[in-house]
Amino acid sequence: MNLSVLRGVERKMKMQNALLFVSLTLLIVVLLNLGVVAASGNMAISSQDKGVVQKNRGDSFTVSITFQNTGSSDGSWTVNVVFEGDSWNWKGTDKSLTLNSNEKKTIVWAGTVPSNAPVNSIARLVVYYDGSFKALDWWIQVVPNAVLSVQSSSVT
Repeated sequence: MNLSVLRGVERKMKMQNALLFVSLTLLIVVLLNLGVVAASGNMAISSQDKGVVQKNRGDSFTVSITFQNTGSSDGSWTVNVVFEGDSWNWKGTDKSLTLNSNEKKTIVWAGTVPSNAPVNSIARLVVYYDGSFKALDWWIQVVPNAVLSVQSSSVT
């Protein structure tokens, strides 16, 4: 091979190495940024338990959630809860929440299962706050309002 071909190959390898270096640098910056964004979510949420609650159409329910500011300074958030399902949804009312560092507060919402919610449908509780959300381990399952029970029987 002649010298000009070798220099061309060498330039191409240098360019590829430079692109690889820039790509790795950008990847590191993105990963560090994600770590900072995740660390800035200084609010802990506790629903105290989990499970499926069975309700009839039109039944009332209460959602109680304890929030804590796990950061080192005071913070304010707008919070709300939603039951989200394939067949029906219910949305609470936005509430303002201001907490000092490490302070806890419990917020309560009252709602009603929609009267048009299909029997056996399920909706999951999700908390929304300032552009973020957290799906909690609570579901409402709509059960039939009519319940059949055997009152008496006879055989002759």
